[in-house]
Amino acid sequence: MKSKEPPDPLVGTQADPPRQEAPEVYAVERGRSGWKLSRRDLLTAAAAAAAAVVLPRSAGAAAGCPAGSLAHTYWLGSLAFSPDGRMLASGAWDNSVKLWSQPGGALLNTLAGHWNIVCSVAIRPDGSLLASGSGDATIKLWSLPAGALLATLTGHADDVTSVAISPDGSLLASASYDTTVKLWSLPGGALVKTLSGHTQKVRAVAISPDGSLLASASDDQTVKLWSLPGGALLKTLTGHSFYVWSLAISPDGRLLASGSWDKTIKLWSLPDGALLHTLTDTALVSPLAISPDGRLLVSGNSAYAIKMWSLPDGALLQTLTGHTGTLDALAISPDGSLLASGADDQTIKLWSLPDGKLLPVCLMDPVASPSSQGGTTYTVGGTSYTVPCGSPVPPGAVCTCNCVPGGTPCSCVSNACSCQSYSPCTCVSNTCTCVSNTCTCVSNTCSCVSNTCSCQSYSPCTCVSYSPCSCVTNTGCSCNTVCSCVPVCTCNLVG
Repeated sequence: MKSKEPPDPLVGTQADPPRQEAPEVYAVERGRSGWKLSRRDLLTAAAAAAAAVVLPRSAGAAAGCPAGSLAHTYWLGSLAFSPDGRMLASGAWDNSVKLWSQPGGALLNTLAGHWNIVCSVAIRPDGSLLASGSGDATIKLWSLPAGALLATLTGHADDVTSVAISPDGSLLASASYDTTVKLWSLPGGALVKTLSGHTQKVRAVAISPDGSLLASASDDQTVKLWSLPGGALLKTLTGHSFYVWSLAISPDGRLLASGSWDKTIKLWSLPDGALLHTLTDTALVSPLAISPDGRLLVSGNSAYAIKMWSLPDGALLQTLTGHTGTLDALAISPDGSLLASGADDQTIKLWSLPDGKLLPVCLMDPVASPSSQGGTTYTVGGTSYTVPCGSPVPPGAVCTCNCVPGGTPCSCVSNACSCQSYSPCTCVSNTCTCVSNTCTCVSNTCSCVSNTCSCQSYSPCTCVSYSPCSCVTNTGCSCNTVCSCVPVCTCNLVG
């Protein structure tokens, strides 16, 4: 998925579905330096007001996710699997890149550094580096798996909408709203060449599997083919009647798919660029992905649906539903068994391929999710993972439970579990076990504070009943001195 400003007609919610095209008018548009006026279609203008409003935090939980669980605090922009399939990277409008383990979906790391939306992410074929393109007009290079910032590439004059890395990992291509495509050397990031030819914003770039061809898509309704590494313009493909939003090249390099807001996907032969098929959707087409075996094309649209098409004939096989926002990003795992999808509902969903079954895996960041939903962070082998409350935790893992009332019970399998915000009971102990929304502390460091305490058997002192209650005084024992307790908390003070 490539960058889109809030006014784009792809924006939609359940209460405000996508609308049909209408004549052009002047509309507000988000640029690198703020908001500006540009001549856009009426859809754009109508969506502008909604653009400043974040979708409700309760939107679209994935299967296996507690209600309201979110991956990002704003719309998704792009997804990319690592070459070994063990990591999924997501870029979003919250200015961040997040790294998720696969197949479990645990949050590994959040990469912060961009000051504007992250439109696109790409991972080098050797898995050592991630590139992110942003609305701040820069490209950042990050080390993997650590996520350290290596370099910031500057040169574009507007949003960087798409990034792609050559199969040998030596070249990075970037598309921008400044109407250019730039080529950069890797791993250093030196600017090699600027390709000019499009007359409007460039939305997408894709590099052929043999590294000899670059395709670029633009709001000028064309797709251009360029030679690599030289950058000579080879051909301009015409036929779309609205912005060309996305591109995907088959693994054998013989087919190019282009997705457009004209509600079509066009299939072109490579390298000659002959039009083979036009696939018709019922809504604006956004992201595209082709399976590693080249037999499946997956597309996302503004009607919140994912469509699966057979290749090379383009027959519609299946429509997947479950998101509650416009589809922004698609990625297929290197082994072809998994599809990841991201949308304006701020969620990432995982689907099995080729059957298209929604998997019960939850990619959730507690920071992005409502305060009523917590998560568990555990560390194994020096790597930290964050999963929803109630998710399995490896035995012996060092974990911190921040599950709160309303969430799934925390089940840390560890003697080093610290439970926090477990109202009405707060455990101050390193041997704390959380059970649902109650907490049982087996330690003499349990400190419960309440006036509703009924204390009995004060030698040494065992509190057993708390709701409702009043203090009973025995000779030589004061209730709130030796033992003070909270309702639903069972304190067994020994010694």
